Amino acid sequence: MLKAGPVWALGAMSGTSLDGVDAAMVLTDGQRILEFGHTAYRAYSADERDVLRAGFGLWPGDAGVHAVAEVVEAAHAAVLGLFDGAELVGFHGQTLAHDPGGRGTHQAGSGAVLAQVLGLPVVWDFRSADVELGGQGAPLVPFFHFACAKFIGADGPVAFLNLGGVGNVTWVDPRHGSADAPGACLAFDTGPANAPINDLMLARLGLDRDEGGALAASGVPDDTILAQFLAHPFFFKMPPKSLDRNDFAGLLAAVADLPDADAAATLTYAAAAAVARGAEHFPARVSRLLVTGGGRHNAVLMEALAQLMDCAVVPVEAVGLDGDMLEAQAFGYLAARVAMGLSTSCPSTTGVRAAIGGGQISRP
Repeated sequence: MLKAGPVWALGAMSGTSLDGVDAAMVLTDGQRILEFGHTAYRAYSADERDVLRAGFGLWPGDAGVHAVAEVVEAAHAAVLGLFDGAELVGFHGQTLAHDPGGRGTHQAGSGAVLAQVLGLPVVWDFRSADVELGGQGAPLVPFFHFACAKFIGADGPVAFLNLGGVGNVTWVDPRHGSADAPGACLAFDTGPANAPINDLMLARLGLDRDEGGALAASGVPDDTILAQFLAHPFFFKMPPKSLDRNDFAGLLAAVADLPDADAAATLTYAAAAAVARGAEHFPARVSRLLVTGGGRHNAVLMEALAQLMDCAVVPVEAVGLDGDMLEAQAFGYLAARVAMGLSTSCPSTTGVRAAIGGGQISRP
């Protein structure tokens, strides 16, 4: 347990888009966000991304996992070592495989190693306890989104959409007293977001991403492929629900015969259509869809969302938040909750049987 009162927590996130490691400080008492602090970013090199990408689908003990863990730990140690004043660290690790209800969930990288390197307590392995209690283990950021809604002074339901490799959304009603109160949060993965677009760009053009949606802007989405995509059984499941990065691998195959621009447009509109389909599950209409993650920089994706949603669609910067660092801040916030014995997920966010505090703590 930590001292009573607010603490400076340092969170880090390495997402499935494999851009790099985001790190950020947040001052929190485990309930409220009191202040946001310094941030930093450490990009992965091309060689490091190759190692990480080769690890997708691997489980503990598989050949190649150790190499991934070494890259993840070294990159995190480098960026987290830049900060002063942190009282604990939240380390998510790198998700390689996610199969709730099956083999479980696997994030590579050891918080125990980082605790020794940084000389700070490290909270990590956030997802396993949730999965073991019947939850999806994802998304884990909803309680932080609830705190963000309070922080920005929202007076009614809003939704936070994170467009990373996979999309996830949190519907929150900040009029409730706590995030795990009935009716306060509903969260789920929406579908593929940046991952298929990035994979397409790498395979066809040797680029990491469709910068700003420029390629998609010159293409025409294939309506037949989009209709087939929206017929996927995932969209008919009630939330909470979650995805692995490769659950929609067939989407890339579906656009294989399209020209580059049309393929990019189709994948981009698919990401937006998945969000709109997910919004049908919202308990009540939201005034704003607040978009975070790399996908908010894709003008075509943002325009498609604006066309498909019946509310304002804006990047989180419009309400004073940092869309590049929100997930890193979230894991700092969640680390504080774990250390303070508070819950990090509940039935309406992951489908877990009861509100639970995930994560283990390693001390130097």
